[in-house]
Amino acid sequence: MDSVIEESCQTFVSDCHVRAATELVRHTWDPVVLSALRLGPTRRSELLARIAGVSDKVLTQALQRLLARGLVSKASGTGQSSEQPGVVYQLSPLGESFTNGPLAQLALWAADNQTELADLSTP
Repeated sequence: MDSVIEESCQTFVSDCHVRAATELVRHTWDPVVLSALRLGPTRRSELLARIAGVSDKVLTQALQRLLARGLVSKASGTGQSSEQPGVVYQLSPLGESFTNGPLAQLALWAADNQTELADLSTP
């Protein structure tokens, strides 16, 4: 598999697998929303309360992108803290594989290298 990635990404053409993967984390809040959904099906209002710093508009845009990419799905049901029926968002099988695989590994890498990363961000 590594040779396939290397061959198709040698010149970083538009169909490069690296570009496809990084597109999934291009927007700041998309990986945060995916991580928040790891706890299970969640209502939008619960996501808004759970994710510090995200605005209503930005959360809506992130959910729309993630739905369009097939990483998140909408379902009827109940959220974590409410017994009222309504729409809940949940990770799709594709979203689970991304969130529990590459995204989790990226988070571990960032945690392991937080000192070096912080050094790079200071002028």
